[in-house]
Amino acid sequence: MDESQDILKLGKHTFRSRLIVGSGKYPSLDVQRAAIEASGADLVTVAIRRVDLRAQGEGSFMASLDLSRTRLLPNTAGCYTVDEAVTTARLARELCGTDLIKLEVIGDERTLFPDAEALLRAAEILLGEGFTVLPYSNDDPILNRKLADLGCPAVMPLGAPIGSGLGVRNPTNIRIILETVGVPVILDAGVGTASDAAIAMELGCSAVLMNTGIAGAKDPVQMATAMKHAVIAGRLAYEAGRIEKKLYATASSPLDQRIEV
Repeated sequence: MDESQDILKLGKHTFRSRLIVGSGKYPSLDVQRAAIEASGADLVTVAIRRVDLRAQGEGSFMASLDLSRTRLLPNTAGCYTVDEAVTTARLARELCGTDLIKLEVIGDERTLFPDAEALLRAAEILLGEGFTVLPYSNDDPILNRKLADLGCPAVMPLGAPIGSGLGVRNPTNIRIILETVGVPVILDAGVGTASDAAIAMELGCSAVLMNTGIAGAKDPVQMATAMKHAVIAGRLAYEAGRIEKKLYATASSPLDQRIEV
């Protein structure tokens, strides 16, 4: 596989990297900037309700990003109702100048699990207004199928609760989602280390989105580098096709034409 030709397509948008990173929880803007650069990601999420995007001066969030090589993926983090999410998405389009939106409608403050019913309603409204909606969802195959059927150009099921670092807790459901929907599947939430990202990509996910796994690491820049390579390795392994699992050993060398001793 030629990595330069392996392009991620989300609606009308294309991206070189299959790693999407968040912009929150870093110990400083300098570390944030260095980690994002090390990740190789060209799509960076930003919580519209938690960051002042109008501040452009030195030391601001916007000044810390190299927007010549990265694009913003605004999200509706912190929204608990359809109205909140839709209003926030509209504000994001005005502030960021993009139709891309990571749609979150949270149903429970403690677990941060999505509200499936509200998510579907909000997605339908925003799709009708021309947004490229990337919905953060549960790992429910039926919900993800409905989101794809509405017109979402990708679905983003969680691997585990946000910020938990538990990895892909239900790979079976992720596999079913991959078989069920006809759009890219982006694993969102739960990645704790590089092997988690590789597993998601080996399952067949088109991309992985993470924030805490990098920002919360002891060395965010080094972890960002690890995640970059893990996503690439997982993608290559998926495209290559793993060998069949077998119960017993199989000799690596042919048994015929052996030298007799």
